[in-house]
Amino acid sequence: MPAAPGPLTCASVSRPFVIIAAVVIVAAGVIAVVQRDSDPRPSREAGIAASTSPRATSSTSGVTPRESAADIVARAESADVPGDVVDVVRASEGAIRDPRTPAADLPMWARAQQIVYRELARHPEWDGEVSAALGGELAVIASGHAGAFRELWALTDPRDELPEWEIVAPPPAEELLGYYRAAEAEFGVGWEYLAAIHLVETRMGRIRGLSTAGARGPMQFIPSTWEAYGEGDIDDPNDAIAAAARYLIAAGAPTDMQRALFAYNHSDHYVAAVQTYAAFMRADERAYLGYYHWEVYYRLKTGDVVLPVGWTKADGSP
Repeated sequence: MPAAPGPLTCASVSRPFVIIAAVVIVAAGVIAVVQRDSDPRPSREAGIAASTSPRATSSTSGVTPRESAADIVARAESADVPGDVVDVVRASEGAIRDPRTPAADLPMWARAQQIVYRELARHPEWDGEVSAALGGELAVIASGHAGAFRELWALTDPRDELPEWEIVAPPPAEELLGYYRAAEAEFGVGWEYLAAIHLVETRMGRIRGLSTAGARGPMQFIPSTWEAYGEGDIDDPNDAIAAAARYLIAAGAPTDMQRALFAYNHSDHYVAAVQTYAAFMRADERAYLGYYHWEVYYRLKTGDVVLPVGWTKADGSP
């Protein structure tokens, strides 16, 4: 969440970064992490073409799963060996990234995707076997997602009780994408970064409530920071996304996205996760359609729970 305007000073963002970047090279079974200090971007035309046209050479598109989305969700929920993870990753990524997949099926494929990457993140001892079995692009995708969950889990410990939140349905995916692109056109911050922040902060606006630091709204602004960078309604997604872009620009975006993201949330773990999700959306826009449907998980000491749309704390544990 963005802090008050003070953290935008050079002194507060000049600390060295040890960032796990979202570009992973798979060669001879060895995964190497590459640091990214800037935001080299392909042309928009190239990005859109890559996300809307089947790629015959890709390991993730043009795949027709042999099992239904519901079957794959069930397999994800019961995955207890690396082989299960491999099968679910292949099916869910193939379906999400294939433009022939019906839009009505995407929520189930995204559920399987989210579940399996959380499970892989809980089992780092599976990393080598899963990457070797998947190979190539899919190994990069699986490793990056597991790493992003581990980074975000490092930010907070499991809690004793459920939060004072309300879980609401987000605006339609195309509407949000329009807001991200409008902010990119006006301010120059890549839409993928805005979407990734939105995903990490409130699951695309599903979480309605205050953070422990008093931040609110879909992009989680502290009121004093909203006064400096916000225009309109802090709870309106379009206004909040634009404010996030203004804040990032003031903090060094798009030239130095690490610096800008660290100003937004002073954690290397946070920066690494946001960069990971942004990089996958930049590589293939359809990755956004999976993230859009991810659900709200809350980590309790007694175990993780899913908070469905319509839930409030008064409802108790789902």
